[in-house]
Amino acid sequence: MTRTRQRRGEQVMVPRAEFESYYGRPIIHAPAWAARDIAGYFFLGGLAGAGSVLAAGAHLTGRPRTATAMKVSSLAAVSLSAAALINDLGKPGRFANMLRVFKPTSPMSMGSWLLSAYGPAAGAAALSAVTGRLPRAGAAATAGAALLGPVLASYTAVLAADTAVPAWHGAHRELPYLFTASATAAASGMALIVAPPRESGPARCAAVLAATAESLATEAAERRLGMVAETWREGRAGALMRTARALTLAGAATAALAGGRSRPAAVAGGLALLAGSVCTRFGVFAAGIASAEDPKYTVVPQQKGE
Repeated sequence: MTRTRQRRGEQVMVPRAEFESYYGRPIIHAPAWAARDIAGYFFLGGLAGAGSVLAAGAHLTGRPRTATAMKVSSLAAVSLSAAALINDLGKPGRFANMLRVFKPTSPMSMGSWLLSAYGPAAGAAALSAVTGRLPRAGAAATAGAALLGPVLASYTAVLAADTAVPAWHGAHRELPYLFTASATAAASGMALIVAPPRESGPARCAAVLAATAESLATEAAERRLGMVAETWREGRAGALMRTARALTLAGAATAALAGGRSRPAAVAGGLALLAGSVCTRFGVFAAGIASAEDPKYTVVPQQKGE
């Protein structure tokens, strides 16, 4: 549709488009997920998965304190992640029911099986590291958790993008990269907090790479979303995403410049990276809910009088 050019008082012949839903009803239903549970589930699962990769790297390169601490933190994170998911489901039995079916085309089904496989591996790795017993079994569990870790860190992005929510589905190509980068930033932050500075070199490098990748993935997602990217930039989601970017970049810079020499600087950088990752997950979640509730992003614009 075209509009007549406005010259010296000429009136626009085609009225401005309005976005209206059918009798004021939402075109799609926003997910009935609680932000605290599901956004927390996204964050904690990413922290656990990426943490296992860093733990395996520390194990292989002779950084025992970092390896042990990251194995324990990954176990704690995946336990809390599962608790958040079960709390959102309402009953523990509902999680068990999801394991009755193995459906490769369902992100929820695969995620349930992924948690069930990753959890025991992370637990065995942490138990062996803390007790010093069964080192070979512990090494095998560490390797298993590290192999499953990247999938755990990114599959929640596939879960979100598989919905009809515009702010998630529209960024289905970039969202896994964003979640993986955010998870890596969080795990790097945890490593900076729990590891002695002399063992923090890989974590500091990972923090810088993760912060860069997260920034690029966010920009790519917003470009692909077009008008829907407004939900990533405005309101509560916009505030969270801006805070996430500031915290993540500040944490990575602090870690890179002073994390190897100063324990307080390493802890400060690590806390900033963790907080930035939390804000990213809650920001993306808030953007999705906002896009599902606003008919502007879910209906075809109509002209007045049509």
